Amino acid sequence: MTRARALLPPALLGVVLVALVVSGIRPYDRLTWLLETVWVIVGIPVLLLTWRRFPLTTLLCCLLAAHAIVLIVGGHHTYARTPVGNWVRDLFDVSRNPYDRLGHFAQGFVPAILVREILVRRSPLRGSRWLAPLAVCACLAFSALFEMFEWWSAVVAGSAADDFLATQGDVWDTQWDMFLALVGAITSLALLSRLHDRQLPPPPADPRRSSVGPDQPRMTA
Repeated sequence: MTRARALLPPALLGVVLVALVVSGIRPYDRLTWLLETVWVIVGIPVLLLTWRRFPLTTLLCCLLAAHAIVLIVGGHHTYARTPVGNWVRDLFDVSRNPYDRLGHFAQGFVPAILVREILVRRSPLRGSRWLAPLAVCACLAFSALFEMFEWWSAVVAGSAADDFLATQGDVWDTQWDMFLALVGAITSLALLSRLHDRQLPPPPADPRRSSVGPDQPRMTA
């Protein structure tokens, strides 16, 4: 591993932590900020605790950092009020702020590589034709779970959760969210699987192939 590659994960972590702290200073709505950034707040300790046993590829580190920034920006402004989303809305003359569409696309795009990395390194699916379909299914399942999380938040908090839901009057918002996560997962695997494979560690050696069993004859000189 090169020095630059070794320094990249802590540098990305520093950027995300700074962004998280800054976003927590006078956000538009404190409850929305917490609900949007809770995945970052929980995810960072999990990564730190598991890093020694399961260090992530450079690709996955970059994707997770980018996804964290998307969540942090959405949490600070709320998804319906992000400045970049308003700029895109005005530029293309659309009826709503599309930043939440980006967020849900990322909800499939980034976890697809995370799921793929876990399956390749911790299951017998390396090289299997089932690897990509199962990664996509896992992302779609997580997207559906997130929509339930939004529903439960609305039930508990009532109108206070409106900014978190960010439906912006779209009755098909839930379906759009899950569809974009599905598209994001498929796109990610189609574009990044080969690059991901080059960064993944080689499979562990099979001791059954490298050693001679007790019932096998040994070669003699």
